[in-house]
Amino acid sequence: MKHGGKILADRLALHGVDRVFSVPGESFLAALDGLFDHDIQNVVCRQEGGAAMMAEADAKLTGRPGVLFVTRGPGATNASSGLHVAMHDATPLVVFVGQVPLRHRDRDAFQEVDYRAFFGPLVKWVAEVERTDRLAEYIDRAFLMAQSGRPGPVVVALPEDVLSDETEAPGEIVAQPAGTGVDDDAIARITAIMQVAERPMILLGGSRWGSEDAMRAGDLAKRLGAPLAVTFRRQDYVDNDHPNYAGDLGVGMNPALGKRLSQADAILLLGAELNDITTREFELLDRDAPPTIVQVSSDPDGASRVYPAHFALAADPRKVLARLVAALPDTAAPDRGALAARADYEAWQTPQETPGGVKLEQVILWLRDNADPETIVTNGAGNYAAFLHRYYRFRRKGTQLAPTSGSMGYGLPAAVAAKLRHPERTVVCLAGDGCLQMTMQELSTARQHGADIIVVIANNGRYGTIRMHQENHYPGRVSGTELFNPDYVQLASAYGGTGHRVTETAQFAEAFGTARKGGLHLIELVLDPRMLSTTKSL
Repeated sequence: MKHGGKILADRLALHGVDRVFSVPGESFLAALDGLFDHDIQNVVCRQEGGAAMMAEADAKLTGRPGVLFVTRGPGATNASSGLHVAMHDATPLVVFVGQVPLRHRDRDAFQEVDYRAFFGPLVKWVAEVERTDRLAEYIDRAFLMAQSGRPGPVVVALPEDVLSDETEAPGEIVAQPAGTGVDDDAIARITAIMQVAERPMILLGGSRWGSEDAMRAGDLAKRLGAPLAVTFRRQDYVDNDHPNYAGDLGVGMNPALGKRLSQADAILLLGAELNDITTREFELLDRDAPPTIVQVSSDPDGASRVYPAHFALAADPRKVLARLVAALPDTAAPDRGALAARADYEAWQTPQETPGGVKLEQVILWLRDNADPETIVTNGAGNYAAFLHRYYRFRRKGTQLAPTSGSMGYGLPAAVAAKLRHPERTVVCLAGDGCLQMTMQELSTARQHGADIIVVIANNGRYGTIRMHQENHYPGRVSGTELFNPDYVQLASAYGGTGHRVTETAQFAEAFGTARKGGLHLIELVLDPRMLSTTKSL
């Protein structure tokens, strides 16, 4: 006989879980007790939103479901921001939420929430376990659901008495996700479409992309002579130095790349979607007269949501990519727009000067040219991130952690998770002052668990993105966008780290060189408040 918490921990071990993220709560004490007997690291965080973002980032780095434990009520609702990230980014995540005892359900008990109603529109699947002897069944299904089709977050609510009651230990057979086959006819049809196109384009996106896939994508582009682009915040899906790489179709995209998409006569979507961001509010492509679209998605319901696909395939994009590369000759095809697209990309990286003593564009260019290719860079949301997207180059898969949902506060928790997963690598969090202060308390988590990260703070004293929109729509009428900032040098010291205040661009290289030697470092970039974006200033 075992109590539910022990069964839960045993099941996590069977699923290969080596790390969970949590903020402890009384509602899942039995689960904490179960973890005591296992070599599963419990990364204890300061707030559930940060914990959820760490678990989501860890899943991106490993390709396996991230695991999160939060308590009922406020704990669960705090975590919802990270679940929103996971749903948008198609990241597999298994979330265990404490719940009031079954005997008190529907009595408005302390911190009681109907999780099916609350999380239902936000995640792939929500369940509440009502019998201890079915706990293993629910856990196994949660891991399958998180990884099947289009991956995403699932929530399992655990009533306190179900988790603490005892039952017989379940068996140890764990089901595996179903595979997806790709037949020869489908591969032949895709290659035929792409080979006859005059202005083809390959677009990568989605989730579950690996280093070998990144290399294959470059090979496919070379063998088709086609430009290769990525969707919003998927820039590490291919080596940005590859001669066929043309940039990202994201927020603040290169106008030349957007134009190239609109003029393409065949578009191969490998896990990517033609959504509002990719198509610049659906303006770049005509819904009634689209180009030939070939869409490969692991989500059977993902094809033709806005633009009708000429040929759609419900399959793992990685497997289709491997088959396409194998089906094409191992020689470079005649150029069909790749050279011009690459020239447009490199021209876009020519810096556009911003006001002030610290030029954010020059800082990012310095990082591009001096950071190790294995450096992991994380960020949340804000106009500061557009500088990273425009000027940096990602050379390895798994070096970019950023939310496609546009969630502020993501960069710091993601950096902590990345450093714990890859302690030998340099991890840099780029954050705006508003973005950082969303989850700044997780600096404590970093120190407690020895995550020596480098946090580069783009401090312009305001919510810069909102201020930009404010100036566009209501010029001169500033309201609700100014920020007070702490002394970041003293803050770093308070957390046992080192702070650097950069007031001139030339000071950054020395500060970063010191930070790279180890320890927690905060590098504050004192930006001119007139700077709003890569192309706009007050």
